[in-house]
Amino acid sequence: MIDLDHLPRPSATHAELASQFGDLTPPLNARQAQLESERCLYCYDAPCVTACPSEINIPSFIRNIAQDNVRGAAQTILEANILGGSCARVCPTEILCQQACVRNNAQECAPVLIGQLQRYALDNSDFSEHPFQRAESSGRRIAVVGAGPAGLSCAHRLAMLGHDVVLFEAEAKAGGLNQYGIAQYKLPDDFAQREVEFLLGIGGIELRTGQRLGDNLDLGALYREYDAVFLGLGLGASRQLGLTGEDAPGLAAATQWIKALRQSDDYASLPLARQCLVLGAGNTAIDMAVQMKRLGAEEVTLVYRRGFAEMGATGHEQEIAKANGVRLLTWARPQQVLLDAQGRVRGMRFARTELVEGRLQDSGEQFELPASGIFKAIGQAFDPAALSDATASELRRDGERIWVDAAFRTSLPGVYAGGDCVQPGQDLTVQAVQHGKLAAQAIHQDQMTQAEVA
Repeated sequence: MIDLDHLPRPSATHAELASQFGDLTPPLNARQAQLESERCLYCYDAPCVTACPSEINIPSFIRNIAQDNVRGAAQTILEANILGGSCARVCPTEILCQQACVRNNAQECAPVLIGQLQRYALDNSDFSEHPFQRAESSGRRIAVVGAGPAGLSCAHRLAMLGHDVVLFEAEAKAGGLNQYGIAQYKLPDDFAQREVEFLLGIGGIELRTGQRLGDNLDLGALYREYDAVFLGLGLGASRQLGLTGEDAPGLAAATQWIKALRQSDDYASLPLARQCLVLGAGNTAIDMAVQMKRLGAEEVTLVYRRGFAEMGATGHEQEIAKANGVRLLTWARPQQVLLDAQGRVRGMRFARTELVEGRLQDSGEQFELPASGIFKAIGQAFDPAALSDATASELRRDGERIWVDAAFRTSLPGVYAGGDCVQPGQDLTVQAVQHGKLAAQAIHQDQMTQAEVA
């Protein structure tokens, strides 16, 4: 649980703070999109497509923009990635498609702004009706557990193929990470919900919220009731530091605070750590640090046990942090939570680290940093309670995650899984979308094969 009630609240009003959480990157206007699209060489064997986890035909949609066919560009994107709007905003294009762009060379150093063009196409597509039509009903009923990017993608593709889908979600809203875990300035306003509503517009998908696997839902019952089950569970638990005082007021998971901010209608009511420490090195750590600074924190320090080169956050994300006044401190390992007389967080002791023959070790030096709030962004873990029933316990694991084959079939016939709860991949939104899409195709193939045999 998040225990930050003792912290002060921002001095600014909600309206003043809201201006700090607007769009990080202004969208392209029509003229800018036209000029940028004309920079594309429309490569036949385009390396950007190979680098895109969802295999969008990038040269095709960019050519459509250049020819003033924005709706055609959007259709091309959505055929490959139904959550292309959010992916255009949160996807690390600088290490994927744009890094692979042939214009990203020593002479030009300026790849085509693929992510910005993708956003332009989807923001301006102006579909008069849903761009996809359902196939004739298959008579099959599929359960999809988890309405995050993987589950939503799977549900949409299954519905398009003619299957009836029941989509179970533990939270009050669908969207998963896009709704609850991404920095507000990346997906501002209610974009995540608008995208969900658009996706559900295809029909054939029943959304049931407040349904948590391992609580009021179990895999065994779904296995018996439905023709197939897809698990898009994500990683619901926060990893622990393993330090005494980890449950003290003032120390919380970064994801919990980000969730509170994203669901808040009054930023002025949020707990503010004027001296803030963020532990971690990924995009969630950056999101946490930047948002706390924008909320009004006086000092925000992101601390990582290794060096900049090993950080999970991209160079682009690191630059965002620096531009917002976040201090990035490397080669430091959390050693002890420091508490005040009331048992609340007052800081943290760190051990200096170094590499010795390729292995990370403490150098013997220690130092302390004051803080009224410490936020863990050291990675998410699989919640074992989700798979605690007898049927779920039969699933083969790959480490702590669910084992799947190349088609996202689990070890239980008729049960499939994708997204962050399975091992392969980089835990990216765009990759989760691809997992869901490919799993849906495997489910469809298996169901149709069974029908032919019957």
